[in-house]
Amino acid sequence: QVQLVESGGGLVQAGGSLRLSCAASGSSFNFNSMGWYRQAPGKQRELVGTMLSGGSTDYSDSVKGRFTISRDNAKNTAYLQMNSLKPEDTAVYICQVVTYGWDVYWGQGTQVTVTS
Repeated sequence: QVQLVESGGGLVQAGGSLRLSCAASGSSFNFNSMGWYRQAPGKQRELVGTMLSGGSTDYSDSVKGRFTISRDNAKNTAYLQMNSLKPEDTAVYICQVVTYGWDVYWGQGTQVTVTS
């Protein structure tokens, strides 16, 4: 069983930055893949970006060039660095991991609010 806890969300002005964390417990941070998703009120959950086990990353067009996923295996933690934030980035940000056994785990999410 894997537990994921996000942190680092908050209120920020447009153009600002935040770094979100996703701490994993119950397992070492060694997954087939991990991803960051977001869900804004009244909208469907959307994929922000992913990192594969080898470290390669991919991002949605809406955040490419502004957001960066990284991880620290020693701390069992993944990060989402968000720069040049826009009001449309306002959402609950949720991390997900997929184990090598293809089990999928989700965190509870952390709120990010960007004001204009």
